[in-house]
Amino acid sequence: MLIRAIDRGLERMLREGLPLPEDVGDISFDTPERSWGSQLSRVTVNLFLFEVQPSDQPARPQQQRVGDDGRIERRAPLPMVRLGYVATAWAGNTTGEHQLLGEVLAVLATNQVLPAKYLPEEFPTVQMALSLRDGRKPGDLWAALDNRPKPVIEFELTVAVTGAPWELAPPAVERIAGIVAPRENLGEQPEPPARKVAVQREPDGTLVAAPAE
Repeated sequence: MLIRAIDRGLERMLREGLPLPEDVGDISFDTPERSWGSQLSRVTVNLFLFEVQPSDQPARPQQQRVGDDGRIERRAPLPMVRLGYVATAWAGNTTGEHQLLGEVLAVLATNQVLPAKYLPEEFPTVQMALSLRDGRKPGDLWAALDNRPKPVIEFELTVAVTGAPWELAPPAVERIAGIVAPRENLGEQPEPPARKVAVQREPDGTLVAAPAE
């Protein structure tokens, strides 16, 4: 559900932002291998999800809400993941592909988040950013896909992983009361004997108290 919802959101954003109506061209999430590319007959923007990695961003904190029955519910912290995509343009000729890819770049580069209007209600915020190649050579992707090299736009989306269940929160502490054992349960305790004290005078005239024998 998470990745599929993001795919649909990206498609809706690009169709509106380019624009690219459905009767004009396609937006595909297929693997852009040689056999796939040779079958294209229409202008196509391909968004290939090539990796899913844990994000170095901290998990979203524990959430709390009021359930339908009025009781407090809570959900464990949500881990963050990074989705790595490459965008390519397929238009039958280099000039058309470069123009289309430039329009895709303009949409991706001017949005720091995937707009909420393209996502389901109450969906977590999806951060967007262009990404570095991180040591990969330009031809590595196409060699792995057995296809001719094409210019690509690498971008990444970062989002909290949804799906953790909501659970009832323990009742809140309203007051603290001390517990005292009744006196009668302790039994009668004998009074300690009185201590006798003798007072004597030192040779220098100082009075000193000492236990009496």
